[in-house]
Amino acid sequence: MTRSLVLLVILLAACTRRDRVVVGSKNFTESDLLSEIVAQQIERRTSLPVERRLHLGGTFVCHRAITAGDIDMYVEYTGTAFTAILKQPPIANPDSVYRFVAAAYARDFQLRWTAPLGFNNTFAILVRRADAERYGLRSIADLARVAPHWKAGFGYEFLERADGFAGLGQVYSLTFSQPPTSMDLGLTYRALADRRVDVIAGNSTDGQIAALDLVALTDDRGYFPPYQAAPVVRAATLEKYPAVAAALAELGGKISDAEMRRLNALADVEHKDIADIARTWLAERVP
Repeated sequence: MTRSLVLLVILLAACTRRDRVVVGSKNFTESDLLSEIVAQQIERRTSLPVERRLHLGGTFVCHRAITAGDIDMYVEYTGTAFTAILKQPPIANPDSVYRFVAAAYARDFQLRWTAPLGFNNTFAILVRRADAERYGLRSIADLARVAPHWKAGFGYEFLERADGFAGLGQVYSLTFSQPPTSMDLGLTYRALADRRVDVIAGNSTDGQIAALDLVALTDDRGYFPPYQAAPVVRAATLEKYPAVAAALAELGGKISDAEMRRLNALADVEHKDIADIARTWLAERVP
């Protein structure tokens, strides 16, 4: 092979590596599924190859990855960005939260929030239905009556975040029989169903809530902020590939709370492949 041909091959390889977008996700089913929907939508609407880096880790891992340029986008939640990343005290107005995080991310991180996907995935304080009926539990305030005799199991982030257990415990005067057990979010549901713990903090759009016959207690004091899901993208990526912005815009407002629960159940309860779930959903809802 001549020297000029070698140089041409190297240049072509470098161009190929650059001309792609990298989609990341957090380490739970819904995040993987939404990122797969985003990845397939870009592949359908543009000629760009998409690299997937799914199940990267929690909020801070994904935030570091996108600000470092290791990924181009992932789906984030407005309330998470507002409290965990921007360190703001929780507020209830969804439009105010979205406007604040969009402005702060553009100014501080050169990241763009695209249109919300349509659903609000708030934290859900969950108990077994039999216990809810036995003790008359309807709200988180009701939980304070039985908490001293119960065990709680929470995900790592919920124990650490500003909008997590520390603040919730203060607002609702919650004291459990022992400090809450820290565990992977995906294991909390099985721990509750198997009676190893009595209360967990899940996500309101999780498909396992209905499958395991759990009850989400009402946040009657409005502790949790809104958590609208939306793709967050590096500004440089959108400037380089304007077609990506157009592709993502088509997803805005397309997923309701009930629809997200259905999609999560397909993955977590029926164990369907997330790529197949995403492909079918896009064909039906974003033809």
